[in-house]
Formats: sequence, structure tokens, C-alpha cells
Amino acid sequence: MSLIRATINKATYEFDEKPGGEGMTILDALHLAGIEVPTLCHDERLKPCGDCRMCIVEIGGMTHPATSCNTKLTDGMVIETHTPELEAERRSLMKMYTDHYPAQPVQVFPDKKFHKYLRDYGLTMECTGDFNPDLLDDTHPYIRVDMSQCIDCYRCVRICREVQGQFVWEVINRGAETRILPDSGTTLLESSCVSCGACVDTCPTGALEDKSILKYGTPTEWTRTTCPYCGTGCEMNVGTRDSRMVTVTPVADAPVNKGHLCIKGRYAYDFVYAQDRVTDPMIRRNGEWEKVSWEEVISFTAGRLNEIMDKYGPDSIGVLGSSRATNEENYLAQKFARAVIGTNNVDCCARVCHAPTATAMKMTLGTGAATNSYDDIEHAATIMICGTNTTENHPIIGARIKQAALRGAKLIVIDPRRIELTQYADTHLQLRPGTNVPLFNAMAFTIIEEGLYDESFIAGRIDEWEEYREFIKQYPPEKVAAICGIDAKLIREAARTYATNKPSMTVHGLGMTEHMQGTEGVMCIVNLALLTGNVGKPGTGVNPLRGQNNVQGSAHMGCEPDNLTGYVSLKDNREFFESAWNASLPTGKGLNLMQMMDAADAGKVKALWAIGYDIFLTNANSHETRRALEKMELVIIQDIFVNETAKEFGDVFLPVTSSFEKDGTFMNAERRVQRIRKAIEPLGNSKPDWEVICDIGRAMGKGDLFYFESPEEIWDEVREVWKAGRGISYERIEKGGLQWPCPAEDHPGTTILHSETFPAGPRTALQRIDYKPTPEMISEDFPLLLTTGRTLHQFNAGTMTMRTNNTVLHPTDFLDVSPEDAFVLHLAEGEKVTLRSRYGEAVLPVRINDNLKRGELFTTFHNPEVFLNYLTSPHHDSYTRAPEYKVTAVRIEK
Repeated sequence: MSLIRATINKATYEFDEKPGGEGMTILDALHLAGIEVPTLCHDERLKPCGDCRMCIVEIGGMTHPATSCNTKLTDGMVIETHTPELEAERRSLMKMYTDHYPAQPVQVFPDKKFHKYLRDYGLTMECTGDFNPDLLDDTHPYIRVDMSQCIDCYRCVRICREVQGQFVWEVINRGAETRILPDSGTTLLESSCVSCGACVDTCPTGALEDKSILKYGTPTEWTRTTCPYCGTGCEMNVGTRDSRMVTVTPVADAPVNKGHLCIKGRYAYDFVYAQDRVTDPMIRRNGEWEKVSWEEVISFTAGRLNEIMDKYGPDSIGVLGSSRATNEENYLAQKFARAVIGTNNVDCCARVCHAPTATAMKMTLGTGAATNSYDDIEHAATIMICGTNTTENHPIIGARIKQAALRGAKLIVIDPRRIELTQYADTHLQLRPGTNVPLFNAMAFTIIEEGLYDESFIAGRIDEWEEYREFIKQYPPEKVAAICGIDAKLIREAARTYATNKPSMTVHGLGMTEHMQGTEGVMCIVNLALLTGNVGKPGTGVNPLRGQNNVQGSAHMGCEPDNLTGYVSLKDNREFFESAWNASLPTGKGLNLMQMMDAADAGKVKALWAIGYDIFLTNANSHETRRALEKMELVIIQDIFVNETAKEFGDVFLPVTSSFEKDGTFMNAERRVQRIRKAIEPLGNSKPDWEVICDIGRAMGKGDLFYFESPEEIWDEVREVWKAGRGISYERIEKGGLQWPCPAEDHPGTTILHSETFPAGPRTALQRIDYKPTPEMISEDFPLLLTTGRTLHQFNAGTMTMRTNNTVLHPTDFLDVSPEDAFVLHLAEGEKVTLRSRYGEAVLPVRINDNLKRGELFTTFHNPEVFLNYLTSPHHDSYTRAPEYKVTAVRIEK
């Protein structure tokens, strides 16, 4: 890498030339040299424009000053940054704003960048503008808009366009009449705003401001941590004042989110202070919850577990880890199950979402996790989006995909609905729910028939090629079209794009996994990647978008009946773990969550410890879960709220902290282990999950196994037993996460898997997957097909988001109905209806939505008052028993 030499303010500096041929700007160089020049229109996340001209510098040999933000640094440049002439011009530029700018905000918020510059140039007393009530918009639940403070820097306009891709803010009129308005032409609440807060984050004046800042004041301390919502793993700065969270902002240099957040990460943190937050241990006596001390609840819980073990045996108890808990806590949960109770009955919520992905990818590629990294989005020429409404469920990844499309990447969207990314797609395959397998087989048929496969990759790394070629002849697009409800020409078009416009990557969500053939559907995606050589290279791969903040980590830490920490086989690694723990591991086959419910219903499982997991609300076909839980003798709930499982069936309640109140690590969907850090002290008497598990382990006589005094101590034990994670120490991830495999402390981590070989060797086989239709079919009595999922403003069971102002933006679950079905059924917008299946019913309001095909419905499952899972079906994936949430035959009753 060559050096660029420059003289700045009479001192000589050397800079490494930027990789990729982008070139370094003078402003970049000034930042590296620690020299600050004022900027008003500049934001590192945006393309430099130089409109404000505050960053001007003098360059030797040039007649006029140049804006440093968009002038490239060249070798030998001589630069001056703060001559009297430059400072005078900057003061003149600032003076242009003072006549209309109000004085009061300058005093109240002195740290705003614009207000700082006013002080620096002695202009604070010259702000003579008035507050204009006509320019105030207070309708949004999180953001106050006061355009009396707008200086027309256009950063809000640009960041909405260039980072979020939403185009909410618009510039109207010219000159002195210029105004910036939301695209609604009225209020921000009525606009297309997705409440990511990027415009607030970039605003230098306070024209756009978080209402929490106005209420509680500016933060006095900041803590870097990781978001507690989806599996993207965005890093955030938590601002606190007087020991209270007052705001959250994105970490500018975070490799995952690159200075961006969604509404949930940015604003939905007030659940921590919800009125019904439980911070004292409780035992249910005579049907009522009674507050007790930690000493009493630990003794009681340990005693009851011992009684049940003695009476029914260790396999009468099940333990559920939590995707909301840390890696360290999930590690302890499975260690407790195996080394204290003596059972392999341990699971987590990966069971009901991406267990099919992990199983499919481990069976085919040897590793049950994403092959690539989020940064490959920017390298892909084609992105195939399978069963994920990415801009709503993983908004930061969705925004990056939108920006990739705007730069020219081709998109293939495979989804029963017209999701937002369909607007940017070259091809939309709007398949019938439940027909993933025949669709991907038809794409494979096209690739083989038209000779679009990667011959060298197949020759070097693929087995059973001839057998697969013969098998796939059963699935021509012209035959599959009627099954999937898609034109055969579109199937062929998508296959050609994926196979020829390389590198091609896939991202997939629960629309792939929550089916009877969920595992096999993911295998079919892997087949396409292998056929086309889209594995082991930048911009390629098979990349699941995990649903919860640590669902990847909870399973990977060993909260699975058949796998230990590192997602390694219990059968093959028992002796190693027994030696590491100095404890015997159970030999009996463990039960997964669904099997635990069946066993409880049969009277065999008598106790359950559910950590951060509301299984009654979230399991499909809640009637079956109710029957199982009613027959248990002990249900231990460890959570921050009395969830639906606790309300109906709980015997013990262990109150724990949120992720903002403890330390540890999360693992995101791209295999990145990242730190979470305590931003506030635990509320009331709540404790971190790891402390509670250790307390009960010690109370049951296993203090030698649960001796830990900190999360870092636990993590160091994880590193001892997880070979692929040994190089990931707390010290190394202090300023950013690492992706496993990372087997040693001098290893940089692994961004792309399978570049040269697979874990089992250099070759793998293509999987021959036949289509098996789900038994959940429409009929005369149940003529409509329901699919369920999440929405942007709410999250899963609503435990967190339903206790925030996100309810202003999305107050409940809605039943989305196509205009055609609404017309035939005489349904009106907002009308409450009964949605009935063969298994149960739910009452919810109608929302007429033209993104659905006739005969298909969609709704979310966030509101416990709706309790949607009373009507979802009992069918499940044939490999992992993940429920088939995506296909339920229903009817609508007025």
C-alpha cells in the first residue's frame, strides 16, 4: 500500500492510501491527523457534498479555498486549515443562519454541533429568530419535529435516502422559501417514516430531536452494547443520565449496522421501566403469587427439583434456554441440565424457527450456520431473498439490500406477499405457501437443463452429481408452475439470473423453515448454491437471517438435546466434556421442546424450567401446550415479566435483568460474537440469569461446577470446550466482535466458510429432495390459507415492544385480507372478525392489503389478547419438529 505525503499547517504527515481505489479526502486526512474543521452538511455515512462550505481549506497552488470533504488528497499537497481568511469566511457563513435561528435552543442544548459553532464564532447573541408554532410537529411518539431550528443542511434528506432508502424527507420551494417536509405533506406520523431515527441522529441543530432527550435531558454517560431484538446484532450506544436510559444511538464504526438502527433498537427500550416489570422473586401459594426473598426462592426451587428427580428420575425435568439471554447464560443452562439434573432434555426457541436451517446446513455443508457475512451484500451481483420480509424483520439488513439494489444488484424475491423489497426486485416469485421445495427443484432443473451450472466446482467438490441430474428431471418449471402458482417463465428467469449474474447470495428467513419440509427446503437452497459454485467466495453463500438477538448463540452453546457447546454431537464429544467438567453426562436421549410437551401430556415430564421463553403464547396450536403444562407439577419461569406461561401455569417466578443491566456476549446470524455491557444497574431485586442459575446449581450441591463470579469467567470456560471459539476473548472483542471459527488468539476470525473445503472433507453431495405436500389443505369449510409472521414495529410475543410507544404505530395484530376477498366477504377496514381454523379461533381487526393474493391471508402474533396460536396447526417439520406456522387453513366469520 503506497503512502500519501501532505503538509498540513506546516507539519508533514504520511497517510496510507485507501484500499479499493476510492481515494482519501482532505477531510479524512484531517481526521486522522487529529485536526478538526467545522462541518454542517457532512456525515461519515453520507456521500460528501460540500454544500455548507464550512470545511473549506487553502491548498497551495489553488486560487480559491476548496471544501475538504469532497476534495481528494494528493501526494505533496500543502494545506492550511485555520488561516484568518478561512475563519472569517466561516464566520460569515454561520452569520447567515442567525437572523432566523431561535436563541433558546442554543442555551438548552449547548452540545449540538451547530450551537457549538455559534459559540466558537461568537454568534450566540446574534440568534434573533422566533419559534414558529406552525413549524412544530409533535405527532410522532418518539421524534419531535421543530423546523424553526432547521438550517437546510439537508442531512435528514440525504441520510433517509442514502442509508435507509426510505425517501421520507422532501425539499420544496427554493431560496428563502425552501422547506423540508415529510412525504405525507403533513405530519411525520402520517408519512412513510419507519422511525429508524437516522435523521435525528444526523441533525446538527435539534430540528429533529428524540422526545426522550427533551423529557430527561442529554446523556452524561454512554455505554456500547448490542441490540436485544433480532439476530442482526446491531451495536448501539446507550445514553444514560441519573442512572436512567434516556436515548440509544447507533455505533458509527459497527461492522454490522455501520451507524444505523431500526425503530426497535433505536427507540423500543422503555420496556425496561414498564409498570408490570417484576423485580422480586415469587412463589405461587394457594393460587396467588407471593413475594419472597432470593434465599427462599432458591431453596424452594432446588428442593422441588430434587423431589421430582428422586420421585420420577432426571428425565422427568426439562430446561429451556433463552435466545434473549447471553451465550454465557445459555451455556450454564445446558450445563445445569446435564451436570446437575442429569438429563439431555434441554432446548431453546431455535426449535420453532431456524432449527431446520441449522440441521439442513450441517447435513449438507457440515456447519449449521451462515456461510458468509453481511458485508457480502455489498459484493453480490444477485441477491435471492427467500421467505423473509427483510425490511420489516431485519430492517438494517433490508436497508443494505435496498441500497445494493439501487446501486445495480439484481434482486429475486421469493415470497407469497408483495413485500417492500419487491419494489426493487427484478423477479418476484409469489409462490403458494408450502411449495418451496418444488420451486427450488424447478430452478435447479432449469440450471442443469440450460447448462448454467459451474462445471469446475461440481467436478472438484460435488458428489452424486449424476444421481442428482437424473432425479431433478421430475421437476421441470412447466410441471411445477401449477403446484406453486407461478408462471414457468418466471421460474426460469429467476434461475438464469441466479446462475449467471454472479456472485449470487441467498438470504432466507422463517418463510423457509416453518414448514413441514422446512429442513428440506433449506437443503434445496444449498443445492442451488452448490450447483452454481456460489459457495466459499465473496458475495455468495447461504445466509439465514436469525430471528432473535441470541438464537444463534443459544443453540450453539448447547441448548439442544443432541448437541453440546459448539454445536458438536453429544454422542461423539461426551468424553471430552466429561473430562473438561469433571462430571458425568447423561446417556439417555434428550427431548426437544415439542417432545417435552408430548411427554408432559403423557405424564412423563413433570417439571419445566423456562428461561426467557413464553412457550404457551408462542408454541403453535396452544391447546396442546396448555394440556401439557396443566399436567406438570412444577413450572419455573425466569423472566422480566409475568408472561402468559407464568400467568396460567407458573409455580416459581425468578425475576431477572434485561440485557441493558448485565454483561456478557451475544452471537449474531453471521457467526459474530459481540459484547453486551451493563448500562444501568439491575432494577429492584432482579439478578442476571447467570447468577440465578449458579445459585440454584450451588443449592443443589454442584458448587464446584457453578463457581463463577463474572460472565467473563464463564466465557473463558466456554472457550476451553469450544475449539472453534478459543481465540475469541473478551479483550479481543472489546471494540468489535469476531466471527468464528476463530481457534486461536492470533486468528482474525472467519468471514467466509467453505472456501477450500467442507468440515467433513473437500466434497459434499447434492440432496435429492422430493416434494411432500402439507396435510394442511384448504377445504369448503376452511377455504383460505393463513400465513403468520412479524411486523416492523412489534417483536415476537410482544413481551418487550408491546410495553413501549411502538403500540402507537402498531397497536395490535391485524388480519391482512386481499381486496378481492374483502369484497366477496363484505369486509370493511378495521372490522373485527373471528378467524377460525380446524384447531381454534382468534378475534382481530381486518386490514385490507393489496400485497396479498386472493385466497391467502397474513397476520402477526404479537398481541397476547389476540393469542393467534390457538388456531395454528399441529403439523411440523419432519426432521426437527419445528412447527408449520406458515400454513393454516382458515375461514373468516363476521
